[in-house]
Amino acid sequence: MKLRNLSILGLAVLASCASAPKQETMEEMTARVFDVAKQQMIAMDAQLGPKQLPKTISADSTFQTSSRYWWCSGFYPGSLWYVYEYTNDDTVKELAIKNTLKLDSVKFVTDNHDVGFMINCSYGNAYRLTGNEAYKEVLNVAAHSLATRFREHVGCIQSWGSNKRWQCPVIIDNMMNLELLMSVGDMFNNDTLRTIAKTHADTTIKNHFRPDYTSFHVVDYNPETGEVNMKCTHQGYSDESAWARGQAWGLYGYTMMYAFSGEERYLAQAENIAKALIPRLPEDGIPFWDFDAPNGEEHRDTSAGAIMASALVQLSTLTKDAEASKCYLATAEKQMRSMATPKYLAEPGTNCSFLLRRSVGHFKGNSEIDVPLTYADYYYLEALLRYRALNK
Repeated sequence: MKLRNLSILGLAVLASCASAPKQETMEEMTARVFDVAKQQMIAMDAQLGPKQLPKTISADSTFQTSSRYWWCSGFYPGSLWYVYEYTNDDTVKELAIKNTLKLDSVKFVTDNHDVGFMINCSYGNAYRLTGNEAYKEVLNVAAHSLATRFREHVGCIQSWGSNKRWQCPVIIDNMMNLELLMSVGDMFNNDTLRTIAKTHADTTIKNHFRPDYTSFHVVDYNPETGEVNMKCTHQGYSDESAWARGQAWGLYGYTMMYAFSGEERYLAQAENIAKALIPRLPEDGIPFWDFDAPNGEEHRDTSAGAIMASALVQLSTLTKDAEASKCYLATAEKQMRSMATPKYLAEPGTNCSFLLRRSVGHFKGNSEIDVPLTYADYYYLEALLRYRALNK
């Protein structure tokens, strides 16, 4: 009787396995996501005026646009370039060109640090995929515009303007804009641009990070002496908390800096950030809006998850630790698979044509909570392309 029961149990297990749905391969999942992305990105263009770019969905569920000078204006053109890179669809390419050219005058922006986001994601991908020299010149002008914000006594690019609260605020997000300086520095063999980027990265290592390798959002400096006036977290839960997207900016920024420079201190910083964040991720890998917020479970941030995933895929190829590489890649794959589920991925024709749902812009400012954000889409598509490139 005992043997018979074991046989029945064995048959039940086999039947259960046979009926379980087969998990998509990453290649199949990527194809499915890019099919949705193509439909959404083409539909998105139909909602935009000649000078408009997508922003988000407002609290009353209406589509919001921005001007070319909003800090995220380069992400939609960049997403179109990524969809074109995957699909080789000329219709998408024409939309990418059209929306990239909307940003031409941004190359002259000197009043904030976001020119790197705006120009590198749009014109940077345009030049990478087409080799058009006109795009290269826009990148060069934009990099020099960004470099005007470098404050020599501080050793950083000033992020925001001064006001009653801050003299020379530098935010962790600014690590992302260094890619424009590094890439243009390489294109034109310009050591000044590369030195500015590395000096900023070094100063940020010194002053932005806590002993556990989580980061403050803002460090304010005395522009004349370089002394630190204040450290705080403007968009996170508290000054001492780990605001999720800020941590992702740091992870991505130092991974990128090592990829460009080969400087070991940047690899060490990226790996230390990764090792601090990965154990704190929820089961599906999509971060809470702030790792320390008591209401974090209620408000996930796919933008932070997408940035992390893209950085971790790249970091897995750069680390010299084989076990760490497996961990980074496995974490990124978990995040990408989670974002491909109905919980986060939009159905075609919904979500005002954005790809991902459930991002958080500025929770404490009651702004952009549980809505799509254009940069979440951009970094998710980038992460998928980076993962796909590993198997080519």
